[in-house]
Amino acid sequence: MLDPKIPPVPLAEQWSTYQATARLISPSNKRQLEIIVIGTGLAGASAAATLAEQGYRVKAFCFQDSPRRAHSIAAQGGINAAKNYQNDGDSVRRLFTDTIKGGDYRSREANVYRLAAISTKIIDHCVAQGVPFAREYGGMLSNRSFGGTQVQRTFYAAGQTGQQLLLGAYQALERQVALGNITMYTRHELLDIVLVEGKARGIIARNLVTGELERHSGHAVLLCSGGYSNVFYLSTNAIGSNVSATWKAHQQGALFANPSFTQIHPTCIPVAGEYQSKLTLMSESLRNDGRIWVPKTAGDPRPAAEIPESDRDYFLERRYPAYGNLVPRDIASRAVKEVCDDGYGVGSSKRAVYLDFADTLRQSGRETIANKYGNLFAMYAQITGEDPYTVPMRIYPAVHYTMGGLWVDYELMTTIPGLYCLGEANFSEHGANRLGASALMQGLADGYFVIPATISNYLAADVGKTPPSIDSPEFAQAEATVSARLDRLINIQGNQTVASFHRRLGQILWAECGMVRNAAGLRSAIHQIQALQAEFWQDVKIPGKVQELNPELDYAQRVADFLELGELMCVDALHRQESCGCHFRAEFQTANGEAQRNDTESAHVAAWERLQDHHWEFHPEALKFELAQLSQRSYR
Repeated sequence: MLDPKIPPVPLAEQWSTYQATARLISPSNKRQLEIIVIGTGLAGASAAATLAEQGYRVKAFCFQDSPRRAHSIAAQGGINAAKNYQNDGDSVRRLFTDTIKGGDYRSREANVYRLAAISTKIIDHCVAQGVPFAREYGGMLSNRSFGGTQVQRTFYAAGQTGQQLLLGAYQALERQVALGNITMYTRHELLDIVLVEGKARGIIARNLVTGELERHSGHAVLLCSGGYSNVFYLSTNAIGSNVSATWKAHQQGALFANPSFTQIHPTCIPVAGEYQSKLTLMSESLRNDGRIWVPKTAGDPRPAAEIPESDRDYFLERRYPAYGNLVPRDIASRAVKEVCDDGYGVGSSKRAVYLDFADTLRQSGRETIANKYGNLFAMYAQITGEDPYTVPMRIYPAVHYTMGGLWVDYELMTTIPGLYCLGEANFSEHGANRLGASALMQGLADGYFVIPATISNYLAADVGKTPPSIDSPEFAQAEATVSARLDRLINIQGNQTVASFHRRLGQILWAECGMVRNAAGLRSAIHQIQALQAEFWQDVKIPGKVQELNPELDYAQRVADFLELGELMCVDALHRQESCGCHFRAEFQTANGEAQRNDTESAHVAAWERLQDHHWEFHPEALKFELAQLSQRSYR
């Protein structure tokens, strides 16, 4: 049975009760304890910096050449917090409710309520760091709306909020590096987790410059390695983003939860060609001032400027009048796909809709729009060659974020003692659909406030104990296993590139486990992916050697893990007999085409234990609701 370790008190008292009863460690004893942090995005950098400031010795690892290149830097629109600066009725309770409802009631209440409560502290902390949030004329921090809410609670720094927040966490990280409290390992990638007596006590890492394998030990390991959207090949994630760190943990026994819960973002620049390797996100914040529409006549060939208002269908405003263009991402994405499938799409591919700013430009002027979204407009113009100030943007949904991840309890510990998981890499807060501007909130909450309060409850028992020697049999065996896998890959010497396998996997998943799924398609996808795995291990070609700089070998390892994850995603999607959030099963929908949940049989977290190749065991965590009222989600 999965034990989430939630304090047995009313929801609003759980976090304060936990903090008051958790075991503590004195400052002098913290200096004896060593923590390994994998990933230095918002969750990893904030966790490493805060733990080091508390006195722990920290080793931080990232595969990039600098923590500043973490994918967190790409986040555009903002970060939520229940400050109620706009005096429009916001509160911790309302942020909690919006998040639970937005996730289609498939989130753990305790973690979501804690996140909402901590959100207010995050903003104060980041302001103290000097993060340049947008401000009103009088000096107050500015807010805007995001999908799934009817209040303005999103703090932002133009269209580069992630970059500014990451710089704040990065400077805190680098301060501790300079003080000698953090040892930073850039261009290093985790290839295995070392268990000693069933506890996570170290890692095997590969120096990506020299190709050498390294052993590192510690008292605990934190995985802050981000999401796995690149399993689809085309996504809004940085090309290097991968699942390997959490997948290695899964292979060692950590349960993987809700892997099929992937988020489709509605406002992305459409695919331009067959060999495109990445998609570009246009921030959801644009839906505050842009209106989404298509021509009322299917296949209308006229340019947007020549189509009068009477011939335009503002379909989100028509279908969801209460929220209009600010419905949650899954709702908007499915609606966009439906109108394009019905023949109303625009552009040369007909797989796009218009995001039009003409009304706001007339009302507020170009300068106002430029102040809010100038860098986003410039990026769109550079990529497409079109000026969004004069012609509408064209957008289409794309894979963006993953709600699934390693199962963690209230302390953020996985099912492996001593192995924690933070940020997008875990499953805990977003259910079946993440509300916009909540990713940055979760990453910083986990790193700055949650893990520093929970890890002592585990490490208190290790005071006075040294980490296991890297010469121990467990480390030697782990390194031998990693080395054998690398040799196996490099020696295949087949005829097909790693990218070709990745692209084919993405095509299968997008077609059968994307916005809309069905049982027959998922069964077919499982068989296709199994065949693709076998073909990969027989015919992939990797040039170069193991003991050298070899990006293609690094890529091959990540794609090998994606192939296994892709299979589990389809297994999970097939197992869940309902539609909810971004998991839309065609067999389960309401009369008007919305997602139909099955609260009787599927109100659970689907956590999977890996038994052997192609076989997993299902472990449900029942979701119990104290404050949230289960109801059919409606934004009409």
